[in-house]
Amino acid sequence: MQFSSTLLENAVSEFAKLPGIGKKTALRLVLHLLKQEQGDVTKFSEVLARMRTEIRFCQRCYNVADADICSICSNSMRKQEMICVVENIRDVIAIESTQQFNGTYHVLGGVISPLDGVGPDQLTIEGLLNRVEKEQTEELIFALNPTIQGDTTIYYIQKKLKPGSLRITTIARGIAFGGELEYADEMTLARSLQNRLPVESYVANR
Repeated sequence: MQFSSTLLENAVSEFAKLPGIGKKTALRLVLHLLKQEQGDVTKFSEVLARMRTEIRFCQRCYNVADADICSICSNSMRKQEMICVVENIRDVIAIESTQQFNGTYHVLGGVISPLDGVGPDQLTIEGLLNRVEKEQTEELIFALNPTIQGDTTIYYIQKKLKPGSLRITTIARGIAFGGELEYADEMTLARSLQNRLPVESYVANR
């Protein structure tokens, strides 16, 4: 792909670094921006720059936030005693879009995967265990992707939890084994949350 402008070529190269964006799509995006008012493009770049430099991660659940505590954790209308454990921020967004869950979240930042060099210490598992111990948590819902790595992570955390009255469940497997939450339709995800199962039953049947 030949360019008559180095500035244009550099812009296309940067856009092409985004996931799922090829050179042709990057070129269309850049040419679209060239047609916009300069003020709109400046605002666009400023929003991205502010997002990268000012965004924080919730000190309680590790979700993205504008302050030390995210809007979900600070919402008194949500069930603070209920924690939904997810792999990443995209899963929080997917579950929130169902409008069927009114508890809080805990973002692990991944799943245990020895082959990929990801161990428990590289995830926020310790933070989750501390939350459960210090807060009056009544239910822990595992909403991890139905994969071997996801199941291994559930098993590991379950073994680390102290015996007590804590209810431990996992979302019903309306989602196919090996699938990913962010690609599940909202109805399937909502029903999986509503029909969640005790972890003991799920692990025993695997």
